[in-house]
Amino acid sequence: MKLTVLGCSGSVPGPDSPASGYLVEAEGYRLVLDMGHGTFGALQRHLRPTDVDAIVISHLHADHCIDLTAYIVGLRYGGDGYRSGGAETRIPIVGVPGTRDRLEAAYDPLARKLSLHEIFTFATPTPGELGPFRVSYAQMNHPTPTNAVRIEHGGRSLVYSADTGECEELVELADAADVLLCEASIGVDEEFVPDLHLTGRMAGEHAEKAGVERLIVTHVPPWNSPQSACEEAADAYDGPVELAFPGAVFTI
Repeated sequence: MKLTVLGCSGSVPGPDSPASGYLVEAEGYRLVLDMGHGTFGALQRHLRPTDVDAIVISHLHADHCIDLTAYIVGLRYGGDGYRSGGAETRIPIVGVPGTRDRLEAAYDPLARKLSLHEIFTFATPTPGELGPFRVSYAQMNHPTPTNAVRIEHGGRSLVYSADTGECEELVELADAADVLLCEASIGVDEEFVPDLHLTGRMAGEHAEKAGVERLIVTHVPPWNSPQSACEEAADAYDGPVELAFPGAVFTI
């Protein structure tokens, strides 16, 4: 599998990165995880929007889903490589219940007149096959319904934490995974708020408990230091720690 970081800034887009968005590819299949602020623009550096085969939205906070509104504009009104070809080329969106309503409300309260069903299909997360991938989910410890995602292909596995506080379900989902792409939002000098986000150390602790092969730290807000988050994670995890950054490509 090939993982490309479209954006990795936590909570808001930063001066150097869009918010959360990741492209996972195998056997010519293109799966996007999350579409936070600015990720639709970043996506276009790598492929045409109509070439995406499926989109998984972990939860409905804006920094993980709001650029679906830009996607609507591209597919409805764009030129070659943007405009949707109709029902035969609809892009599946897999998200928590309410994803379609959230998208319609964010784009336009009258969005039903835009016939979103002509450009997207909507489904809730269920374990199973998605293209060449085997996909499974676990609910995270976050104020709004949020799913971490495990993607498996060819004997390799990637787990994306999405947003979460400390969570045993993340450890179970990431058990023996090759890569854990894990949030580390809370800085060393910030007040810790339980059941919201992880510190760098906590990300490392989850990786260590799960016995993953590699940890990639992500979702660090622009007011915190990604390097410090990585150092914290490395203190708690006895394995390689890498840092997500826009345009980074990881082979899994």
